[in-house]
Amino acid sequence: MSGHERMIRDRDAARDAFVSLAGWGDARVTFLAGDASFRTYHRLWRGTRSVVLMDAPPEHEDIRPFVRVARHLSGLGYSAPEVLAEDPAHGFLLLEDLGDETYTRRLAAGADEAALYTLAVDLLADLHRRPADMAAPPGLAPPYDDALLLQEARLLTDWFMPAVLGEAPDDAALADYEAQWRAVFPPARAVPDTLVLRDFHVDNLLHVPGRPGLAGCGLLDFQDAVVGPLTYDVVSLLEDARRDMNPDLVATMRARYLSAVPGLDPEAFAASWAVLAAQRHAKVIGIFTRLSRRDGKPLYLDHIPRVWRLFEAALDHPALAGVRAWIDRYIPPERRTRPP
Repeated sequence: MSGHERMIRDRDAARDAFVSLAGWGDARVTFLAGDASFRTYHRLWRGTRSVVLMDAPPEHEDIRPFVRVARHLSGLGYSAPEVLAEDPAHGFLLLEDLGDETYTRRLAAGADEAALYTLAVDLLADLHRRPADMAAPPGLAPPYDDALLLQEARLLTDWFMPAVLGEAPDDAALADYEAQWRAVFPPARAVPDTLVLRDFHVDNLLHVPGRPGLAGCGLLDFQDAVVGPLTYDVVSLLEDARRDMNPDLVATMRARYLSAVPGLDPEAFAASWAVLAAQRHAKVIGIFTRLSRRDGKPLYLDHIPRVWRLFEAALDHPALAGVRAWIDRYIPPERRTRPP
């Protein structure tokens, strides 16, 4: 038996032991989903009752942030999955099953788009009206500081540029790239801080039937949450890398959010939106390229032309003139394509 086969066998045994100890050893198991991380999900059935098993290999993932944020969100009255059993050492969680009705599936089935987005925007506004020390769980780390924002923006130069241009930029160009980003982070922070879930978009939102109000919006994939500018999750929702959005709907939802969070200066919010949209799109282009080249998941490349369109639109804001000039110089329009 090879070392890899032995590792798989040992992990299967650890998973079976965890499920049995949690009282679900006799359950019928069906595969539920994988995602862009190393996590996989299975549904365990006993009659008509079901729970979800998260399998997060500890050499790649740490389930403790998910547990901390899930319990905090539930305590605020939101529908994060209840944690039923946990094994941080081996990377297993048994979770409440909130169902399959993701926003993505509901929208594909013809559900009311405006109603779904209204609920998600209202949830963000409700969270963001709370003081930052109440919106986020205690001890959440790291903050969404400039170093982390810059590290993420570097994914564009580290992954996309070598894939499309054949090489990364030289040291002088990289230093200039970083300088241009550092110059625009202050406007991004000219809004209050809050809990930033970081992947707040339709794939990670659920319609939960029978739950009133904001609890009808289920939350998934928040283990990377940080404290940072409140604009970020609104951008993540309304400038979606995975689906085209009606500009009128985006404008309506943006206005709804602004009217629901008192004290926000519209111009400061617009500048913060533009900078964080550009930063997120640069990051996502890099991540989707990495998922293909490193992790063998090429389907994400199909979204890159859309993300470039969103990135270019964000760069139109005057605050981003320096970043735009760098992009125009080193990644001309004809190279802003789907990587091979």
